Amino acid sequence: MKTDLHIHTYYSDGVFSPEKIVDTAIDVGLQAIALTDHDNILSYDVAQKYLKESNKSDKLEVIRGIEVNTLYKGYEVHILGYFMDVNDNDFQDMLKYQQQARIKQTKEIISLLSRKEGIKIKFEDIKKQVAEGGSIGRPHIAKAITNVGGTASVMDAYAKYIHDDSPVYVQRKTVSPQDAVEIIYDAGGIPVIAHPHDLDIAETLIKELMQYGLRGIEAYHRKHSPACVEYFSSMAEELGLIVTGGSDFHCPNIMNGQIVLGKNFVPEWVYDKLVAEKKLIDMA
Repeated sequence: MKTDLHIHTYYSDGVFSPEKIVDTAIDVGLQAIALTDHDNILSYDVAQKYLKESNKSDKLEVIRGIEVNTLYKGYEVHILGYFMDVNDNDFQDMLKYQQQARIKQTKEIISLLSRKEGIKIKFEDIKKQVAEGGSIGRPHIAKAITNVGGTASVMDAYAKYIHDDSPVYVQRKTVSPQDAVEIIYDAGGIPVIAHPHDLDIAETLIKELMQYGLRGIEAYHRKHSPACVEYFSSMAEELGLIVTGGSDFHCPNIMNGQIVLGKNFVPEWVYDKLVAEKKLIDMA
């Protein structure tokens, strides 16, 4: 089955609605996708409703997913989750905690921008960039800074203000990767470490997270070279973990307008392994 297991919508830092993601996925020949917005799961129900109302349910399977942003020893570690029971109390508490942390961080940055840089932006100007209830984050702050003339471009906003060494940047207080993995696993889901190439402590951390329920490694990712894919696929096999993959789609390529959704090669057996892993968890 042709799949893309890492996709963002405008419920976090993607630009497409869930409906447009569904149509685009069908257009490029995908048969199953996972919506993995940062720290929320709202896009799934919207996509499912659209599939049903437009009589397209037979053309595409949408998997409920999430990407939880965590911090660990100065590293930003992203944990993907698939097939979890979203009504699980601990899972719901994690979502609330993550959303509150995003709001708190954003308001503190807004205050510092005003006080130290004279850049006046409103929380509402940031909030309105995402769908109702969605996850605000750094891209939205950067765009708001640019919109009020604080910088010439979003890239400039990142370079000047949206990084750890900036005097106006505040680190978000997130759950730990250990907590994220354990909560997703205990909710009957499959926790997977996302784009591990970003982490020079990946191997050590993966082995530690296995103690909390980690079940997979995202070996296939648009940032991963063939050698990187092979490295993490081999690591997964040695450790008894499954392999997942996806485009990590946020928006069309700015330079040429190309839609990269589904363009990242993910072997068809990845979907089968994911479903089989869910059955194993349910039987445990």
